[in-house]
Amino acid sequence: MTLQLGAAQARRIFLDAQSLARSRPARRARAADFDTYLRRQGVLQLDTVNVLARAHYLPLYSRLGPYTPADLDSFLWGDERGHSEHAFEHWGHEASVMPRELLPMLHHRMVGASNWKARTVAQLEAERPGLLAAVRAAVERDGPLTAGQLEHLAPAVGPRGSWWDHGHVKAALEHLFITGRVAASRGRHFSRTYDSAARAWGVEAADAGVWGVPAGQARQALFDRALSATGVGTVRDLCDHFRLPYAPGSRAPDVAGGQAWAASAVERGLAEWAQVEGWEDPALIAVDAGHSTPPGHRAARDPGRATGRALLSPFDPVCWYRPRLLRMFGVDYRIEIYTPAHKRVFGYYSLPLLLGDRIVARLDLKADRKARMLLVQAAWREPGRAPGARRVVPETVARAAMAELDSMTAWLGLDGWSVAPRGDLAPALAHR
Repeated sequence: MTLQLGAAQARRIFLDAQSLARSRPARRARAADFDTYLRRQGVLQLDTVNVLARAHYLPLYSRLGPYTPADLDSFLWGDERGHSEHAFEHWGHEASVMPRELLPMLHHRMVGASNWKARTVAQLEAERPGLLAAVRAAVERDGPLTAGQLEHLAPAVGPRGSWWDHGHVKAALEHLFITGRVAASRGRHFSRTYDSAARAWGVEAADAGVWGVPAGQARQALFDRALSATGVGTVRDLCDHFRLPYAPGSRAPDVAGGQAWAASAVERGLAEWAQVEGWEDPALIAVDAGHSTPPGHRAARDPGRATGRALLSPFDPVCWYRPRLLRMFGVDYRIEIYTPAHKRVFGYYSLPLLLGDRIVARLDLKADRKARMLLVQAAWREPGRAPGARRVVPETVARAAMAELDSMTAWLGLDGWSVAPRGDLAPALAHR
């Protein structure tokens, strides 16, 4: 018999798996808390946007409360050479940091063929013969290095042409990184550094080492980890967590696909099929497999009531997959940093405000570090409504927003926050 779940119950299960169902702890976060989050989620997305705070800082803040960002950097990127025993950087869900235990599961992506990899090699060899080998040799010998430290290997001559946006050396380094022939980390000011896999990861480069898990097993393992990280979701929801292909296609004809991975999870006792109120597609829910439960697997849990409150980054796992956000929370959301200013609706960097099991507002935030102020450039009550949920009264939304703004202001080391007169929530915040 298929398990039946209410819409609100599915939201609570998802938020519990995301560590967002309860109020943030009163104590300051420690390295053990960073480790727990990274292991449970399996992936922490990176992005260069720094209008408020670096993208990887915000999911931890949303769940753990104020902490020292330098402590997280030390945990993720280790010593002064960028070597961490806890984590590594690669493409998990876009550019991401992942727990070291998942490194073998990413090997197949590093060595797998792709049109992008082939085109990069062909174009580099045509325009800069021997550069890939020279860059790799330099990193192996002298790493960690930044792209700037290797520019002498391919000095610009006239216009950059097809490589105008980053240059030949950067293109070579990124290709070597994607293919696992060198490792990447982060240096000062979030700049990417490159080093040998042996020094950074403790293994041979991907094209020489045999440390990887076979592709089929690796994809299944990543799907299983996504199941634990989300608690409940459709097969497409789970595939999106590590950007696994939902179905075989021309680019990956050897891929079993999401339905096969889901069937395997059910067969091994890690999941059960469920029908969620209002969902067109069936869902998987993580369950306890008893004695055969693998390390890292977590059964879904309904906390009964969600009492958390948090501002969520556009790069938070809750916000990643737009169809799930709409289906589960009634929120039609997109990041508007890539939208022309005159076409933006909610603002350049709009953060959803989670209150309990509902998203009740969106705040467009910017940290003005020179003026030491948190700028609320727009504040809107959420127009959508979570299925089966009553709308939260405006006064409650305003109080929650003000409390979150106070907390974030203190965390960022700013002196206060101010509100621009844009959005239907702005007047209530301005008259605090």
